Amino acid sequence: MDGARSVPLMPLLLLGLTLPAAWGVQVSHQIIQTEYYQKSLDSSVEEGGEFMFDFDGDEIFHVEREQTVWRLPEFQEFASFEAQGALQNIAIDKQNLENSMKASNNSRIPSVPPETAVFPKHALQLDEPNVLICYVSKFWPPVSSISWLRNGLPVSEGVLETVFYPGPDNTFRKFSYLPFIPRRGDYYDCRVRHEGLAQPSKTHWEPQVPPPVSETLGTVICALGLAFGIVGIASGTVLFLRARRMKRGRLAGGML
Repeated sequence: MDGARSVPLMPLLLLGLTLPAAWGVQVSHQIIQTEYYQKSLDSSVEEGGEFMFDFDGDEIFHVEREQTVWRLPEFQEFASFEAQGALQNIAIDKQNLENSMKASNNSRIPSVPPETAVFPKHALQLDEPNVLICYVSKFWPPVSSISWLRNGLPVSEGVLETVFYPGPDNTFRKFSYLPFIPRRGDYYDCRVRHEGLAQPSKTHWEPQVPPPVSETLGTVICALGLAFGIVGIASGTVLFLRARRMKRGRLAGGML
């Protein structure tokens, strides 16, 4: 998809909700319905669309292969959505796109390249299962390819990706998750392809863990700690005996 020329149509519907006041404080929340259809002038790039709902930036569900896919299974206990309605909307978006392309002579909005960050989901501990997250954001159009490399070699087992999430500035963001076990010496790269990039970008990450303490250094540290402890006890004992003698001397002087 390097150099692919996409001509996306992006109808977005934003619905604002304000919860009832509680203790005199109003809290505003926002539900966003995102739907679009896009096609590329490069015949090798597959065309398609997306339909999804999110609440305050967190996905509720999206429609995929004529099915409603809930971000969490528990969500469908409180709501329902017929995927057929979303497919009808996307079909209308496709027709509108064809009309717009003819009217504008296939003109398009310039691409915006993505920004990428890689970080672990949990606090890092060697040999403990974790999840590496690749966060790709602030790009346009919503067409990209995200892949992982471990020690320079492709890895795909267990990888999960989200759909494209809309941002407040009409750009998009996406997450890719890689389950892994951090081991000393391993390193990872998140590779992103997008038409706004002259070439695929790679964001490097490797575990940042302190080197192991050698047995000799550990013995020295323990010995120093024990020595300081003994010195502290001896100093305290001397001060205690000195104070006791001074107290006895004051008592003897008072009796005279």
